[in-house]
Amino acid sequence: YTAKNKTDKAITGVATYNVYPPSAGVYFNKIQCFCFEEQRLKPHEEIDMPVFFFIDPEICDDPSMNGVHNITLSYTFFKTDDVNEDDVDDEE
Repeated sequence: YTAKNKTDKAITGVATYNVYPPSAGVYFNKIQCFCFEEQRLKPHEEIDMPVFFFIDPEICDDPSMNGVHNITLSYTFFKTDDVNEDDVDDEE
């Protein structure tokens, strides 16, 4: 995933993920994800944020998943409230 801070201030936040259809969620396994940790983007910074995952092969044995041909992974980024961005050095 690529994220871009389009503002003139640093932003710190966390990402939550969603798997669609929801029934596929039990078969979706994240090994590494930027969503495991808080992320910080400097003003106008664009970064690549890796995610490594696999779909459990048992999904093929679940009759309720027979009509599922696509699984969508999406993220929502939320700014954290506990960081005062004015107190953080942008020149890290």
